[in-house]
Amino acid sequence: MPVKTRAWDAAETLDTPERIARYLEAAFEDGDPALIAAAIGDAARAHGMSDLARETGLAREALYRALSETGNPEFATVLKVLGALGLKLAAVAETTR
Repeated sequence: MPVKTRAWDAAETLDTPERIARYLEAAFEDGDPALIAAAIGDAARAHGMSDLARETGLAREALYRALSETGNPEFATVLKVLGALGLKLAAVAETTR
């Protein structure tokens, strides 16, 4: 009997600001802008795009587009989305320098 599988969706596990923060930290550590935008998009989908659009004042379709792997969100959009998710962006000094 074949094993049934389904695609893993990160948004299904991002149910608290702490989990979202850890997920985004990993994306930021990787440093790939497309991965970071996609990770923020996963967090946004977990929160609910309609709610996020209302909270940020941005169109739902624009959020989907900006926060996709091929999107290139403006910095203001990133800050609005993170704020609506209960997060803030912070700079941390590298310890390897």
